[in-house]
Amino acid sequence: NDTDIRVEVMLGGTLLPKKGVNLPDSELTMPSLTEKDIADIQFCIEQQIDWLALSFVRKVEDIKHLKQLLKEQESKIKVIAKIEMPEALRNLRDIVIESDGVMVARGDMGVELPIEQVPVLQKDIIRKCMHRAKPVIVATQMMESMIERTKPNRSEVSDVANAVLEGADAVMLSGETATGAYPQLVVETMSKIILEAEKTLYDYNREDTLTPQPHSPSFLSDAVCYSACKLAKDAHANALIGMTQSGYTGFMLSSFRPKCPLYVFSKEKSLINQLSLSWGVRAFYYGEEVSLDDIIFDQIDILKLRGFLHSGDVVVSTGSTPVKMHLPTNIIKITRVE
Repeated sequence: NDTDIRVEVMLGGTLLPKKGVNLPDSELTMPSLTEKDIADIQFCIEQQIDWLALSFVRKVEDIKHLKQLLKEQESKIKVIAKIEMPEALRNLRDIVIESDGVMVARGDMGVELPIEQVPVLQKDIIRKCMHRAKPVIVATQMMESMIERTKPNRSEVSDVANAVLEGADAVMLSGETATGAYPQLVVETMSKIILEAEKTLYDYNREDTLTPQPHSPSFLSDAVCYSACKLAKDAHANALIGMTQSGYTGFMLSSFRPKCPLYVFSKEKSLINQLSLSWGVRAFYYGEEVSLDDIIFDQIDILKLRGFLHSGDVVVSTGSTPVKMHLPTNIIKITRVE
């Protein structure tokens, strides 16, 4: 009938309630958003969360549908596409472009696809996201053994470090902190692994491999961001400062993985937390709209006041002018802090 499925158990074990079902190599016709999902989305909107991740994305229309629901509610939530289905990989370029961020969801990916393909797919997804300036998260079983133990497996340490070195914006814990016995310890341990990887082998200043594309609609502003990162590197700048109203400049500057600290200012309060997902970004609220010089000096003063800058430091700033028109990034300024 239309409601029952007959299955054959090939390898037995304990089956707990409310478990999902994977159908590898199958073209599903069911919608990506169920009635319960839509109700949950409404709850998320009411709670004013920053990011919403959509599971089992198959095609770009899935992301567009979710964005439309959020737009109808005038929500500023940004959307993450969880990549775990073979169909999503076939449509990866369009999904990355339409999404605000991407998650490499390795748990279901390793069931839906041959497990030996997962490391290569992870690397490819990260690379594509960096080229499109989209934050990318690597998730699932990163420190699984620490659900019950106080130390991770050596393979897990390598897994986390490799995700960092490949260029992921974030690595995510799930069961380790949701149900694990040592949630604080696992976060501290993962943080140490990340910091060590970034301190030693990390490939900073990737502007040479992420050159702006002339066919891109945002080519001119991309070129300004690219040049700002290159200038910050060549001038041994102590800080790179960006201004953004949509978040794009922050995401773009981050995608070049500048070695100097990256600070992004925005008048959109919702962006302050959202930008923190991006690699290396420290975001600040700034709502003034006076002259561009005043804005840049204000931002430098804010960073001096908080101890991030000192007299004699070199700062590369990006912005747009005329200020009131909120144009894409179109200027670079280099300043020595007084």
